[in-house]
Amino acid sequence: MVTIIATIIVLGVLIFVHELGHFWAAKSVGVRVERFSIGLGPRVAGFTRGDTEYILAAIPLGGYVKMAGMGDEMMEKIEGGPSESSRSHGGEGEVGATPTEGIPMVDPPPASGARDPEATDTGSFDARPVWARAWVISAGVIMNMLFAFAAYTAIAAGWGEAVPDTLAIGQVSEELLPEGTEALAGIPPGATIVSIGDRTPEHWGDVHNAMVELPAGPVTVRHENPSGSVEIVLPEVGAPRDEIRRALRYWIEPVVAGLEPGAPADRGGLEAGDRITAVDDVSVEVWSDFQRLIQARPGQETQITLLRGDTELVRTLTPTELRGENLDTGEEMVIGRVGIFPQNPPVVYEALAPGEALVTGYRETVAVTGLIMGFLRDLVTGQMSPRNLGSIVTIGEASGQAAAQGIPVFLGFMAFFSINLAILNLLPIPILDGGHLVFLGLEAIRGRPVSMQTRLRWSQIGMVVLLGIMALALGNDFLRLFGM
Repeated sequence: MVTIIATIIVLGVLIFVHELGHFWAAKSVGVRVERFSIGLGPRVAGFTRGDTEYILAAIPLGGYVKMAGMGDEMMEKIEGGPSESSRSHGGEGEVGATPTEGIPMVDPPPASGARDPEATDTGSFDARPVWARAWVISAGVIMNMLFAFAAYTAIAAGWGEAVPDTLAIGQVSEELLPEGTEALAGIPPGATIVSIGDRTPEHWGDVHNAMVELPAGPVTVRHENPSGSVEIVLPEVGAPRDEIRRALRYWIEPVVAGLEPGAPADRGGLEAGDRITAVDDVSVEVWSDFQRLIQARPGQETQITLLRGDTELVRTLTPTELRGENLDTGEEMVIGRVGIFPQNPPVVYEALAPGEALVTGYRETVAVTGLIMGFLRDLVTGQMSPRNLGSIVTIGEASGQAAAQGIPVFLGFMAFFSINLAILNLLPIPILDGGHLVFLGLEAIRGRPVSMQTRLRWSQIGMVVLLGIMALALGNDFLRLFGM
């Protein structure tokens, strides 16, 4: 039940946010909005206020804003019958992805609406100049990005910044350490930080803060289990301090917490709760050991030794080849990846000032945007398998898992998913917002709109492509559910 409710909330809120962007933008340039729909297909409930009918439709996998001055053809398919007005807004699909999936929902924002030379209605979408129509089309994506920024900022302001509740060292990447701090590499994995200079850290956030905030100069770092200390010389505050933060990694147990659907580890038979003990007979003590060994084996058949309860098992899999950051050097290169989420330590929330919360919200939005674009690039270039695409089934599972971990995690998932929708909806595929922006760009360059016949033909092709991807995603989920 939690999963169903969480999925409805995620889809409902993000569809509403996206369509609200189109709605407000249309109103701002004088376009008359005839219908604002959450959901597709037959009407379930609704009301009319002014010129606009607000409805809840039967299929909760999308929504649309119907505007005066746009063609009927696609709208008839969206509404499940003939359009009620002589001019309505063209449909489109919207694509979204979570960390483990690709095509969850359909959402028809405005079509590009080639200008009708006979259009005289001042409230018509077709009567608006190119810039106004582009604004209306892109506003849904803008709202998705603003929602993500607001959500990440709210998490930072309301709960603070999530930091690992541990002081145990997992790995120190010597290659990343700035001059004067190389001795940090001598702290053995598993050791617990006791003090840094005159500071006594309570969690990993305190470790990072000390490395960034302490005055430049000699500093003693003490640890226990085993007991010892190292002497370092902190550089002046600036970029080198950030390299220290990147070089220090906290301890993560080499235990599987979750798997990417369709990824090599999933197909290879690993399960949540498995403890990884070796890779090709090389011992694994900490998660970073496993990461390093897998990164070094892109496209190579690899044997994973693990403990499942008291039983030792060996699984064979082939890491996916993709471009990513080398764990030790930070350089971008071709690395291996198998799609395992490790069992991270619990987190605590470190209070942030309002200004810091805004900065954190912006930083998270930018970081997640880059991450999703990297996933998309790897998928398009073939470095990531299409088996990683997932349908509404995967969306539901991820929504339920996030909801079970509390409000900040659930809100963060919604922000992540909102950015997915924004980025993928900008793909230059006819029937997506990005495709309609391409049509408008051609109109601006040529000085005349792309013909309705051409737009419809390309939109039909786009719909076929979209439906094909959705079918693939749904098929991936069924194969995963049945263990294939």
